[in-house]
Amino acid sequence: MQEEIIIAGFGGQGVLSMGQILCYSAVMEDKEVTWMPSYGPEMRGGTANCITIISDTKISSPIITKFDTVIVLNQPSLDRFESAVKPGGLLIYEANAIINLPTRTDIEVLGIEAANEAVKLKNSKVMNMIVLGAFLQRKPIIKLENILEGIKKVLPERYHHLIPLNKQALEKGMELAENIAVKA
Repeated sequence: MQEEIIIAGFGGQGVLSMGQILCYSAVMEDKEVTWMPSYGPEMRGGTANCITIISDTKISSPIITKFDTVIVLNQPSLDRFESAVKPGGLLIYEANAIINLPTRTDIEVLGIEAANEAVKLKNSKVMNMIVLGAFLQRKPIIKLENILEGIKKVLPERYHHLIPLNKQALEKGMELAENIAVKA
């Protein structure tokens, strides 16, 4: 198994954290990982993305241009990375942030209303965990209990009281992905 992922959005949306969580969690399952972040000079509001590769075998290079999965949290990221999904791959997008919908017909496309669901959970910052849950439902490459351990590694200890909320967000994302018809 090798899963090549790019996660992209604005700074402050938890893009880099999603990749870090996947990597820490995969290491707990004795998988090989790479995490390569890219972001602008702005703390929040600038562009951010990270390439995350998870594999059962050694990873030859972290520098790739085509991905098994593309996760986008805003329109500029969709515009930039929709064409980078390998045929037969998966594109997940945050549905509230997209005006011009994906047009590819050779991939699985999944729009998740994560921002709306995060508001229902009374914390907009868990939007990324809802999207991550949707990804894990479609591609269960890492066990949920290891994802929760990965969250502990990424979140500063002062925020560990939010881990149950993050778990709830992950489960909500899994539920949403399970109930959404796939456009392919």
